[in-house]
Formats: sequence, C-alpha cells, structure tokens
Amino acid sequence: MNMTPNAYNNLELQPLAGEWRTGSGDRSLVVTNPYNGDTLLDLPMATRDDLDAAFAAAERAQTEWASQTPAARAEVLMNVVRIFDERQEEIVSWLVRESGSTRLKATIEWGAARAITLEAASMPSRVHGRILESYVPGKESRAYRKPLGVVGIISPWNFPLHLTQRSLAPALALGNAVVIKPASDTPVTGGLLLARIFEEAGLPAGLLSVVVGPGSEIGDAFVEHPAPALISFTGSTEVGRNIGRIASGGDHLKHVALELGGNSPFVVLADADLEQAVNAAVFGKFLHNGQICMAINRIIVEAPLYAQFCERFADRVRQLKCGDPNLMETAVGPVASARQREGLLKKISTAKSEGAKVLVSGDVQGNVLPPHVFADVTADMEIAREEIFGPLVGIQCAEDAEHALTLANMSTYGLSSSVFTGSLERGVQFAQRIKAGMTHINDIPVNDEPNAPFGGEKNSGVGRFNGDWAIDEFTTDHWITVQHTPRPYPF
Repeated sequence: MNMTPNAYNNLELQPLAGEWRTGSGDRSLVVTNPYNGDTLLDLPMATRDDLDAAFAAAERAQTEWASQTPAARAEVLMNVVRIFDERQEEIVSWLVRESGSTRLKATIEWGAARAITLEAASMPSRVHGRILESYVPGKESRAYRKPLGVVGIISPWNFPLHLTQRSLAPALALGNAVVIKPASDTPVTGGLLLARIFEEAGLPAGLLSVVVGPGSEIGDAFVEHPAPALISFTGSTEVGRNIGRIASGGDHLKHVALELGGNSPFVVLADADLEQAVNAAVFGKFLHNGQICMAINRIIVEAPLYAQFCERFADRVRQLKCGDPNLMETAVGPVASARQREGLLKKISTAKSEGAKVLVSGDVQGNVLPPHVFADVTADMEIAREEIFGPLVGIQCAEDAEHALTLANMSTYGLSSSVFTGSLERGVQFAQRIKAGMTHINDIPVNDEPNAPFGGEKNSGVGRFNGDWAIDEFTTDHWITVQHTPRPYPF
C-alpha cells in the first residue's frame, strides 16, 4: 500500500488570522527556481491590515493554548515530527527548487529541522518555577516561568526551513503564539510549508500566521507592532541592528533574539592532521555554496603547513561537481539569486585587484558560480574582512600559533570558529581564547545540535537558540509572593 500523503497545494494562500486566504495587497510575489528560472508560485502579498489581523488573532488564541497541558502541546510537536518523516521527499524537493539547495544540503536541513522539533516536544515538561527563601517573616516567594505571549519570527533564505523551525517549534511548545515573516525568496520553505504541517499536526487555528508581504510596507511594522513580546531574527547584521533599534527604542519595548552575520575562521596549526584538515575545509566552506552564517570565511594556516595545505585544498576543490542541485553528486549548485551572484562576482574582482593569488576559478553559468580559492590573502583584504556568503574563500598564512589566534580574532563578528591540531587539550586552550560564541576542535565551524547553545558574540548577535537556552528565550519569569501571616509595617 502506498502511504505517501498527497502533496500540499494552494500554497499561494497564506494562513492569516486563522484562515487560508490570499494576501489583500495589489502586488504579487513571483517565486522562482534559482537554478533554471522556473516559476514556482505567484503569490498575492499581504498588507499592514493583514499583519494587524494576524497579530490580533495570535493574541486571542495564545491564552487558551498556554493553558493546555504539557502533554497536549507535546503531542502536536510529535505529530509534526511524524509528518516530517512522511513528507520528507516533499520537503526536500521544495528546498531544492525554492532555495537552490543541493539535495545533500536539503536533506541535512530537513534533518536539522526535524531534530529541533523533537527537542521542542520535550520542552513543555521542562519548564520549571522555583520556590525562593524570603527575607520577610511569613512570606512565601515563588518564581513562575510563563510563555512570553506572541513571538514574531523573521527568517532568512539560506536555511529557511530550519532557521524558522528552530524558533517556531520551541515557541509553540512553550505556550506562545507565532507570526512569521519569511524571506521573499523562500516564502514556502520559510513559512507556508511549515504552517501546513502544523495545521495537519493539530495546531489550533489562529496560533500561527505567515505574513508574506513587501518589506517596505510591513517590515518595520512587524517589529514595531505592540503584540509580539519577542522578535526572533536571523539575517544580516545591518538589518539586525535596525531591528534592535526599533525593539529597544519604540513605544513597545520587547525582547530580541538576533543571529546575525559571521566571519568564521578555520585555523590549521602546524601539528594538525593535514588530510583531515583539508577534507573538513572543503566541506565546511562549500556546503550550500558557502551560503551559511557559520561557513568557513577565512582559512588561517600556520606557516609550516601553508604551502602543502594550499596545494591539496585547491586540488580537492577542483574536483567538486557543480550544476544541477537535484543530483546527489552535485556539491555546488546555484547561489540564491542573480543579485547574490553579482555581489559575489564583485568580491572576486576586488580580491584580484587587492593582490590575492588565484588558485581555483571558473566561469559562471546562470546562477551557478564555481568555487574560487585565493592564496596569499592578508587580513586587510575585503575577502578576509567581510562575510562572503558564497563559494569563495581566501587562505592566510600565520607565522605561528599566536599569530593565528590574532588573525582569527581580527573580525567584528564572532559567531562560529574551528581549530585543527594534533593536541586536543592545546585545541581547547586555543578555543577558549577565540572571541566567538562557538568553537569546534578538529571539526568544521558548521555545527548545530538541538540541545546545545547556538549563538554569537560581537556583531554576530545576541541570545542563544536550542535546548534549555531556547526555553529561557521564549519564556519569562513572574515573581509572585504570598504573605501567610500579617506583616507589620513601620507606618
């Protein structure tokens, strides 16, 4: 018997305030496949009125949802996990077609989104209050942990499914309602598909809305709105700063969880296993064409291994297959858009003009940009200073381990990082001196586990996602005291 469910349809409709309907604006968003240009969806966009309706419905639905038992909320999340399994190919296929993901990357993303959903299913029973000792005679002091209320999620285009779900699943599990504004490049995998899944899983209507509309009309309004108590944003540092300003300086102060840009260093010390370091660097740089906030942005190699590393790394990169992302053997598919492609071509031109040595290059085909590798890169070059977000990388030579550490910390970003060394304890000591939220020894900086704290320092953001850290982000403390005996007052 064929148990494969029928594919979701009518994805040009948006879940707005408890019903699936078209946005009420007079503009449409045409969603295209970045590899072949095919039109995937023609979606009428939402307006400020639609946004207001979504937030109002969320506020109404949230109180009842928060009063549900932990088991009732966990059941919905477990249903979502089951649907992820049943619809794996449908989800992966959408990621390939809409975001330009290779099939390998799309499968990894499906697994990550599934994992955070499974972790979130355990969260309703992990929320704990506390009984505190009181300094006042006869007083009982309690700290209750409660949902924030309504959470607004603004998600990006590079890992749209997972980077929406890592906020959506915990927020709902902990008793909040959610309104999502997905990236315009990926409205399906960044929101609409997840809304269909949660509806099928039994989530009550009105708790989740997805608002797809022009940023010029609803972008700031989404953050300024009085309904959301927290804005969860993943994206560029520039946009994140603006969200932080609005959230802290407007009429309605609110929490923010910001996961922003990165400039991940990949450090190879002289005692490292060269072959393993090269293998890791190839995967950690070119997974999803480097369009990952944690992707290797700077390779820093201690002098004794520098020449050998450059040679072997370049040889491995030349063997990567580029082209159709739907083929499992493809390592490098299309970048997300023509706009992204043009920005990367400018970075290539700048790297050459600044004196970087070209080790690997290739001709662009549509939005497929082959890997470009540069050697003899210095810390002042643009390719080292700025986040690349594409299949380009520069290799820097460090005089010694201390110089490598200095180079690793020469960035205004501090998201993820890694160091390769033959001595694990030396690696730990080195890692503790890197100014970043995450460091991985003898592994790539691209790591994300559902029970581990994910987040950055400096211009890479504030807050942490996953596990107990997500529980802290999506709930708040309420201090309540009970005066059991009459308290004497001084007047």
